[in-house]
Amino acid sequence: MMKIGNRLFDVENDCYIMGILNVTPDSFSDGGKWNNLEAAKQHTAQMIAEGASIIDIGGESTRPGHVQISDQEEIDRVLPVIEMVKSNFDIPVSIDSYKSQVVEAALKAGADLVNDIWGLKYDRKVADLIAQYQVPCCLMHNREKPEYDNFLDDMCQDMRDSLAIAKSAGIADDKIILDPGVGFGKTYEHNLTAIWHLERLVELGYPVLLATSRKGTIGRALDLPTDQRVEGTMVTTVIGVEKKASFVRVHDVKENLRAIRMTQAIMREGR
Repeated sequence: MMKIGNRLFDVENDCYIMGILNVTPDSFSDGGKWNNLEAAKQHTAQMIAEGASIIDIGGESTRPGHVQISDQEEIDRVLPVIEMVKSNFDIPVSIDSYKSQVVEAALKAGADLVNDIWGLKYDRKVADLIAQYQVPCCLMHNREKPEYDNFLDDMCQDMRDSLAIAKSAGIADDKIILDPGVGFGKTYEHNLTAIWHLERLVELGYPVLLATSRKGTIGRALDLPTDQRVEGTMVTTVIGVEKKASFVRVHDVKENLRAIRMTQAIMREGR
């Protein structure tokens, strides 16, 4: 079991939905849709009603070619939304950031989990803050360039490096989630390989989160725009459940939760 906020997650036997709440004007799939408080509140309520177990709040787009914003601008975007969600809903909140100033402000505002797309390697102070506040973290695989000698072996070694940073900062084993980083520092083929061989991350001994929702890999495979990638996302969710992922991070909560439940029913009763 893993405790996130005030909830226990059975990461050994179940798969949970992390609902995406981007409060950015320029996110690749839903930029500008939820970046006022009332819209964000309504969307949060919808995701919870549809079965989300965690709300992941991000204030800077990390789509390919994104422009990095200042720490203060990111804080100004996410803080009111974190406070709104914490005061209106009983659900764990994740802060999607890799910058220590943003992470610290979010944790002070009540964020329950830190989702770092650089696996603690961009800003080492993030690891210290996670340890200080004793919150769980999601460490994502990432590289500046998609250059590997052996992709799967190198990805796993990169993850071990992130784990070493976490350990040296004093982050407990039961507070770590791993993410293969689909869409980050990888070619199209690397992304598909990371999904198909998700068990390689699971074998490292930590809960795994799969985050593929509406991403370019799905767009390229199906030749579809971002708003038509729900079925493709659901297929990756099914594979994630089969490979023992504990979390999937998605935009379309209802559809992906149904895919999880159907897959689990077949795996449980169809033996």
